[in-house]
Amino acid sequence: MRYLYTLFIVLYSGSLLAQQPINGVWQGIIHLDGQAMSEGTVYWIRISETSGKVEGITREELFNTDFYALKKVRGTYKANTLLLEEYVIQKKKSTSTHSWCKYNFSLSYNAQTGYLEGTYSSSDCRRVNGKVKFYQSEHAVSEDDKMTLTHAWAKQLIDDLLKGKNAPKIRALERENFKFTPIYFDYDKAEIRSEYEAYLKKMAAIVLDHSDLRIQVTGHTDGDGSDEYNMSLSERRAKAIMDFFVKQGLREDRIQIDFKGKRNPIAPNETKEGMQLNRRVDFKFI
Repeated sequence: MRYLYTLFIVLYSGSLLAQQPINGVWQGIIHLDGQAMSEGTVYWIRISETSGKVEGITREELFNTDFYALKKVRGTYKANTLLLEEYVIQKKKSTSTHSWCKYNFSLSYNAQTGYLEGTYSSSDCRRVNGKVKFYQSEHAVSEDDKMTLTHAWAKQLIDDLLKGKNAPKIRALERENFKFTPIYFDYDKAEIRSEYEAYLKKMAAIVLDHSDLRIQVTGHTDGDGSDEYNMSLSERRAKAIMDFFVKQGLREDRIQIDFKGKRNPIAPNETKEGMQLNRRVDFKFI
């Protein structure tokens, strides 16, 4: 719930949506209907809402150039619908091959994906209609010729959207709230049980979503057999997990494996139940 307040839109029980401020900065891409996202323009919105009335600024930037338009915006916010109207172009740096238009936006926040999304149309340019994707920004909107950021982030956003990834803060929340549990193996086996595949795929997806994240995989065995044999068996179990992760798209250098044999039991080896708990692989992010 704390995170949804941070994103400024909260769903209450039932079908009622509690109206919450949407103040802040959003960054994203707009593109015409039938146009690839990479053919659109980079967009920033800074808005302030009071009692359903919204005002602020927008900044439109041409991909991989320093051309931009800074516009004033006003509108309304009610029942998770944000209606915005750009009514004046305040400042711009132009090119002869592009005309700056004023747009009307109809947006809503998707609590599942973390994106502010919707459609736009132009109030002063003919046959201009398109789609919008924004995510909450931690940056300020530049109001002069110096861009806030290079457009590398926009390329990354397009890649994320094409791969169906959630917005950055949703992915961070998924990582923060991910609960590690061991996975267990049959006696003297290193094959992954099918019941664990969905869990392992989710773990791999979280690592893939964070370029600075790695995963540690540690194999264990029960107490039956020699120390030497169990070290080998626990290594095979850890490597089976690594192979599974690689098939999900993780590079091997993002997976660290370790193996402890029978040296780190978490339950007594005197019972079948305890031995099963010890035949495991543990995980942690590093």
